[in-house]
Amino acid sequence: MGQTIKEIYDDFEFLDDWEDRYRYVIDLGQALPVFPDVDKNDATKVPGCVSQVWLTTQRGEGSDPVVTFAGDSDAHIVKGLVAIVLALFSGRKASEIMETDADLALRTLGLDEHLTPQRSNGLRSMVKRIKRDATLALENVD
Repeated sequence: MGQTIKEIYDDFEFLDDWEDRYRYVIDLGQALPVFPDVDKNDATKVPGCVSQVWLTTQRGEGSDPVVTFAGDSDAHIVKGLVAIVLALFSGRKASEIMETDADLALRTLGLDEHLTPQRSNGLRSMVKRIKRDATLALENVD
């Protein structure tokens, strides 16, 4: 597992300028585990992203299962954004995922002001997909 969202917040606080923060976001993406090529398909592709983004979901047992996500992108900064989204959501109970305010998290990092509209839309698409999968996990639907 990569860095926690708290560690990412703390690191962002330490970095003063946005050029350094962008480099850090790229580094986060490079640190993601290798995403299998077999999982790069239409079923895992996130629509609404200008770059290609893939997300897979693993659901644990029970009525409020832990949901784990893996992801990748073909663009460096977007791959870093995938890493941030995974730090925020992956490995948490489905109910916690549903209660997490992704917009607040991104505002806390300042990303809402420093991403192009296309990247912001892609980020929202990733969050929408994760929340959909968490809802399905709560409903125990495959």
